Amino acid sequence: MQAPSITTTRSVFIVPAEPGGYVWGIAIVAALGGLLFGYDWVVIGGAREFYEVYFHLSSPAIVGWANSCALIGCLIGSLAAGYLAERFGRRPILLVAAILFAVSSILTGWAHTFDAFIAWRITGGIAIGLASNVSPLYIAEISPAELRGRLVSLNQFAIVIGILLAQIANWQIARPTPSGLSEASLFATWNVQYGWRWMFTAVAVPAAIFTIASFFIPESPRWLLTHKRKDQADAVLTRVGGPFYARAEVANIEATVEAERLAEPSTWRELFRRPVRRILLIGVALAILQQWTGINVLFNYAAEVYRSAGYGSNDILLNIVITGAINLIFTILAMLLVDRVGRRWLMLFGCLGIGISHLLCAMAYHANWKGIAVLILTLSAIACYALTLAPVTWVLIAEIFPNRVRSQAISAAVSALWIASFALTYTFPILNRALTTGGIFCAYGLICLAGFVLVQLCVPETSGRSLEEIERSLTRQ
Repeated sequence: MQAPSITTTRSVFIVPAEPGGYVWGIAIVAALGGLLFGYDWVVIGGAREFYEVYFHLSSPAIVGWANSCALIGCLIGSLAAGYLAERFGRRPILLVAAILFAVSSILTGWAHTFDAFIAWRITGGIAIGLASNVSPLYIAEISPAELRGRLVSLNQFAIVIGILLAQIANWQIARPTPSGLSEASLFATWNVQYGWRWMFTAVAVPAAIFTIASFFIPESPRWLLTHKRKDQADAVLTRVGGPFYARAEVANIEATVEAERLAEPSTWRELFRRPVRRILLIGVALAILQQWTGINVLFNYAAEVYRSAGYGSNDILLNIVITGAINLIFTILAMLLVDRVGRRWLMLFGCLGIGISHLLCAMAYHANWKGIAVLILTLSAIACYALTLAPVTWVLIAEIFPNRVRSQAISAAVSALWIASFALTYTFPILNRALTTGGIFCAYGLICLAGFVLVQLCVPETSGRSLEEIERSLTRQ
């Protein structure tokens, strides 16, 4: 239940005296969670053809389970993140995620049974689930309004850096296996015995850096004020934007916190009450749409996609690195545009661009156009995704929910994202056999066009508005 005073309180908006240095520094540290997320999520794409031989995996269902089991952990971490971040603060949960990343990556890499491999992949997924919730939440809450789009996009930028690092690590660690070897000989090679292990283990280095850096960032000022620690919140906001900015932000946040105090205590049930229910449905739909565009198939099953297009093993690994480079370049461009062009226009462009690229790729497979045609079209889809849905979905999820239920609502939306991602990743080997690669791309393209309609009808523009202004606007609808 929402107090009436929320809809009448004026927002005090003052531009920080020196937006930059300090807030960018702490946002970069928080975004290291995204880097680890990106690495841990994509490293399996290069390692899988080797650990599948090691563990003797053959059926599409088992292959899909090995590739998607981490998403069960992502869902667990995502569901727990809202409560934990609200109960203990944002910073401690980032620290826990960093430690889980370090431990799980090493133990996944050196698992000697398939059950142990699955268990530690799921543990790594819990770290991803925590980081994917709390990193953008923390950055959004500590950012000035005019920098928030770029700073929250920094989390996606870090994810992309992690993806590219994983692809480069896979490319450099993997050693070409001579053709003509029997399965027994192949089993004894570097890639099957050790290469895939080091692909997973390498993420322990940035995880250790993230763990140490987490001790040096402040708690979210919004969380501090919610827990009546005004002096600490004022100190953080003063470092972010100066004393005048801090005074205005404290007044703005306190007005919202006071209205929430007069209202009923925030619970999960509130997510399903009007007007929050409508906002939650929008956030969940955007999260599912981001996954069902099918782009993650191009990261996790790139070897299958490019092999069916006629590429050999060495060219496949190089193509995967090229996809990572394109992903990075267009993510940088997205960071420059997200606060200038606006969230809504980028989402519309992305749905249309990815949808058309996928449909053309389906035509290429149907017409048996192999090689460069498929590569260009998949790169086009990845470029559109990196420029639009990849970063902007996270920005919108971090922005649109009311303050009193933000952590729970983000947890619900990101949980929906992981469920959608699990469905996408687990079913690809099965659907690829049933529909062929061209048929799958056709389905993803149609989903993207349906997403265009969703964004056109339901998604508001949030660029340049404080979180409190966005809350008042959306809850009045």
